[in-house]
Amino acid sequence: MHYTVTEGYVVTEAEALAEIEARGWRGFVRDVVVDEDEALHWHDFDAVLYVMKGTARASTPTGIVEAGPGAFAEAKAGWVHGDIAGTTYRGVFGFSVDPATMTHPINKPPVDVS
Repeated sequence: MHYTVTEGYVVTEAEALAEIEARGWRGFVRDVVVDEDEALHWHDFDAVLYVMKGTARASTPTGIVEAGPGAFAEAKAGWVHGDIAGTTYRGVFGFSVDPATMTHPINKPPVDVS
């Protein structure tokens, strides 16, 4: 499995950013509003998400994954997913790479996953 979700992992935004920094990763806070379904894709970097408010929802080839307030999610490079329309949440994100060095396109088509 390329992802895990841990419900009840309640931390503040500052604590989440500190955990991300302790990994040597890049962290940022973002309010997410998904207006339309996102095409399935994957990334070539690892990522974490701390859900502060709302519920993060993503489609996968095998179903829907949800992470509610206070959840911690971790996704390995290569996890195929896409955000679902109507999803609204505030999250603290951490990436294993500097966003300035990400390969493009960032959202890679599922046919290219290795």
